[in-house]
Amino acid sequence: MAHIHKAINYIEFPLTDPTATKKFYTSVFGWEFQEWGPNYLSFSGAGIDGGFNGEDKTPVQQPGVLVILFSHDLEASLVEIKEAGAAIIRDIYSFPGGRRFHFLDPNGNELAIWAEVAE
Repeated sequence: MAHIHKAINYIEFPLTDPTATKKFYTSVFGWEFQEWGPNYLSFSGAGIDGGFNGEDKTPVQQPGVLVILFSHDLEASLVEIKEAGAAIIRDIYSFPGGRRFHFLDPNGNELAIWAEVAE
């Protein structure tokens, strides 16, 4: 799948109950899930790819959604975000399939930007 540079690419929700989450979204919306260990579920069939993340054991807070944008050059995007005055709240880190960082926009909304790992 081709990713679009600087476009919303993925939406991530907090996860506290994987079994109930899969049952609910499968039965109500017909979403399909892939498990990435005991604390992460990715989903498809929602019009945009996304996941439910329980890795950090962060309690669900309002609004609870993490919008994730895609970048062809993660380091360049990090510099742009910093130069625009946003606070980097989680520096670049790796996860299965890629790398990403998190930042706060001028309103205090947390967003993330990710890039694929070159094979």
